[in-house]
Amino acid sequence: MKTTPQQNFWASDFGDNYTNRNEYDPNSLDKFYKKTFGISRSEINTDFLQGLKIKDILEVGCNIGNQLGLLQKQGYKNLYGIEINEYAVAKAKQHTKNINIIKGSAFDLPFRGNYFDLVFTAGVLIHVSPKNIKQAIKEIYRVSKKYIWGYEYFNEEYETIEYRNNKDYLWKANFVQLYLDNFPDLKLVKVKKYKYLNNENVDTVFLLEKKS
Repeated sequence: MKTTPQQNFWASDFGDNYTNRNEYDPNSLDKFYKKTFGISRSEINTDFLQGLKIKDILEVGCNIGNQLGLLQKQGYKNLYGIEINEYAVAKAKQHTKNINIIKGSAFDLPFRGNYFDLVFTAGVLIHVSPKNIKQAIKEIYRVSKKYIWGYEYFNEEYETIEYRNNKDYLWKANFVQLYLDNFPDLKLVKVKKYKYLNNENVDTVFLLEKKS
């Protein structure tokens, strides 16, 4: 598929500036979540992943690897990330150790099918246009052997949100239902909603499993 306006947007200086604003170590990332939602990201990770047999993990849209670094601290290995912003990928090499982060697109993941035990996004699907979202989740589904994990901005219906004075670069939606509608062999393992402490917005965290 052709490069989308959203891909160009995130590969540009805007994406570079986002990277510079959002550099966290595992402890500061937990503090950010605690301040925003009243629960740490480590606690969310444990709630959703504890007890699962996971060897290889891929984050789609990982930026400099904040989430992967936290998973690494929690004991997970064989961590991979893919990121469209070249500056973020370069900075990830300074920010992380023993995490495989490469430049690439969610629309064309450079991995064979069923390669990863777990594929996840954290605030990434919300930046994919509704016109292109099916291609992104199709690729996530393709490279996942077992689990798909998501953390995204929630709304029952697709709704466009202005993002730092820019239009058509942020949406909230019911991404759980989007996956289930497009892939009948997925089953919902767990879903939870987390309300922002300082406003009425809600994020949703969900774990989906491919039926054997």
